[in-house]
Amino acid sequence: MPHTRTPAVAGWFTGEGDDFRLLGTCCSSCATVFFPREDAHCRNPHCDSGSLEEVPLSKRGRIWSYTDSRYRPPSPYVSNPELPWEPYALIAVELEAERMVVLGQAAPGVTVADLTVGMEAEVVPGVLHEDAETAWTTWHWRPTGVRA
Repeated sequence: MPHTRTPAVAGWFTGEGDDFRLLGTCCSSCATVFFPREDAHCRNPHCDSGSLEEVPLSKRGRIWSYTDSRYRPPSPYVSNPELPWEPYALIAVELEAERMVVLGQAAPGVTVADLTVGMEAEVVPGVLHEDAETAWTTWHWRPTGVRA
């Protein structure tokens, strides 16, 4: 039976497969782009505008930093304490056009041994957690050229 796919955080990403994109907001006054999105006011301290529009962010960027997670993170991270902890890689990617850094998990199978600073990476759809009915979706970073 297929799972219902539900975003772990509504409004932060959209699409599937090659059309998957992170969503940010852009201030129409100063052109500052935000992620996570901002819907109330411009966070630029030099701008007092409240006119923001949703924008898709770059799909690719360069790895700015990375590390691996060797411990089970606290709530609200969802994991089954009955199962052994499986470490995963975290990647900070500087987006190509926006020049902002976005943190996310590496795609399944990608380890720190596969990564180098400056390597190109792309955002791909991922699953944060699954239960019997729902797959809670998120984004992952996958270095281009690495198919894990």
